[in-house]
Formats: sequence, structure tokens, C-alpha cells
Amino acid sequence: MRSIGEMARDSGLSVSALRFYDRAGVLVPAWVDPVSGYRWYDPEQCDEARLLARLRRAGMPLADIRLVLAGWSSADSDLVRGLLQAHLRRLERDLSDARSEFSALRAVLDHRENPMTSSLRTATTRLSASAPELAAALDAVRFAASTDPELPMLGGVLFDIEGEDLRVVATDRYRMAVARARTAGHGTGRVQAVVPLPLADAMRALLGGEEPVRLTLDGDRVTLETGDRQAAGQCLDHDFPDYRRLLHLPAGRRAVIDVASFRKALETGPVRADRTREQDGVSYDLSVLAVADDGTVTVHEDGDDDRNHIAVNREFLLHALTAGARDELLLEFGAPTAPLVIRRPDDEDVLSLLMPVRLDDQE
Repeated sequence: MRSIGEMARDSGLSVSALRFYDRAGVLVPAWVDPVSGYRWYDPEQCDEARLLARLRRAGMPLADIRLVLAGWSSADSDLVRGLLQAHLRRLERDLSDARSEFSALRAVLDHRENPMTSSLRTATTRLSASAPELAAALDAVRFAASTDPELPMLGGVLFDIEGEDLRVVATDRYRMAVARARTAGHGTGRVQAVVPLPLADAMRALLGGEEPVRLTLDGDRVTLETGDRQAAGQCLDHDFPDYRRLLHLPAGRRAVIDVASFRKALETGPVRADRTREQDGVSYDLSVLAVADDGTVTVHEDGDDDRNHIAVNREFLLHALTAGARDELLLEFGAPTAPLVIRRPDDEDVLSLLMPVRLDDQE
């Protein structure tokens, strides 16, 4: 007999998926311990579980999966082939419909005036900033920048200047980080530029002193000067997403954590190894965070169907703790489907958002 963990490992289905398919009557374990409720499977069920995993990855509806598995066990190849062919036709039709919709959206975008980056950096702008503040801001967001070549607009750090505030922002879709530094000499207008990552890193390397630095935005060129040294280059010719729309989150539960002890709990605590997934082609582990009524945050072993549990990429959370650069940080929890927000208690405008991962494998 195989335990549910062994079945998950060998089949490609997660433990929570196996529980769900048991409840749905699709893949019922051979025996359930009447005392512990633990599920056990016959070795022969592993092939059926692998088939189920393939069908789900192909997006087949659960009702059809039931029939495919029934036909598979009874060697009814005509039924199985017919169901597979019908699902393939649906996928082809849906793909054709999706292509048409995306073509229409591209046409709308081509004719839509975008008020973002390109229109916000047409004139020459000069300002000064504190080198330590700008260095700290870049350190706080660098971990969240994208390296996906298919999303070049995210392969940089947004410099968003308005009044005396310079906000720096980075995101790779799964996480976003925002920080700020004070400036002088700009005025009240808003100016934006997306600084490519290599240039942002070169700028950061110059920010080791205490003296103010000079930042110049001239059309599509950005220059940072300190003393007799400078880092300069072209801005990315892409519009950055309006990050401010992503900051309007409903108020959630808050908890202050000691970063050192929380980091240790993450590094040594349980992970949902059975929930290993792919994110841009890289596998990762989930940490499930449980929030007690008194605000205590713990790393939990499970978390299905609990509104006080949230699952996040453990590596991303560790990066966010490092970027927070404080002994204590503020965690803000909304619904299990809302981002986890990590803030500095002394400056809540410096924050990281981590997108959660669903703990169920339902439709």
C-alpha cells in the first residue's frame, strides 16, 4: 500500500488534490484508517493517478475525467478516444476564440493613448537625492524585479518622481516591492522612467557615500552622478504597469514579527513539498502561514479550507524579509487569495507584496 504522500510524489498530484478527488469520488483510496482518517492506495492506483494528473493538466472537466477513468479501467478504448478527441476539439475552439479576443485587445491598445511612462519623461528633469536613502530604496526592491525575457517592461526598476518623493518599484507578477527616497530640485510635476536592471545595479554600486547624488532624466536617457563618477544609459522603451492600482488593498489583519526568529521558523519549518509547482520554469516550495487570533504567525503544516491560512513561495518570502532590512517587520494578511504585505513598522510606504498560492486543487 502507498501512503497519500507517496502517491502524491509518484503521481504528480498534490496531497490536497488527492483529498479533493477522493471527496469527489474520482480517485478513492483503497483503504482509509478509521481512527486517523489517513488514506492508503493500492500500487495499481498509481497509473490511474498519473492519468488523472495528465487529464487535469490538459484542462479536462471533472465530469469527463470520471468517464475517461471508467473507460480506462474497463478497457473501453472507443469511449476514451471519443472523450479525448472531443476535449481536444474544445481546446482548439477555445484557443481560436482566445486568439480573436487578444487580436481585438491589441487593436484597442494600438489606438489607446497610454498616460504612463512615455508621456511622463519627455522633458529634462534634474534633481538631487540622498545617496544612503536611494541605496536603501534600491536594495528594498531589487529582489522583486523580473528576469523573464518575454516581459521586458518588467525587466527594470521604475523611478517614479512626484514632488519631493522618488518611488522605486519592481515586480515580476508574483511579487512587487515599493520603496522611496526624498529628493530636492524637481518641483511638483510627475516624471517616470524605467531603468534597466544592469543600469540600476550600476547606479547602486555608486551609492556608497554620504553625499547627495544627482539624477538627470533627459528624454529616454537617465544619468546618476556622484562626485566625478556616473552611471548612465537608455531607459527601457516600455510602459510600466500602474503599480498604484495594486496598492489599494482592503484592510487586513496585522502582526509584528521578529525577523530573526521568523526566518528560522521558515527555514526549519514544514513546507508543502507535495505542492511543488512551476513558476517561470523554476520549481519552488510553499510555506503555509497560520495567523492566530492574538496575531501570532506560525509556519503551519497544512492549511486547507482555513481562512486564516495563506500559502506563499517560501524563497520569495525570505527575500522579502531580507529586503525589509529591519529587526521587526509588519505582516498584513487579507483573504487567502489576497497578497501578503510586508511593511516596515517605521515607514509603511516601504513594502513588498507576495501573491498567494491557492491551497486547493478545485476547478
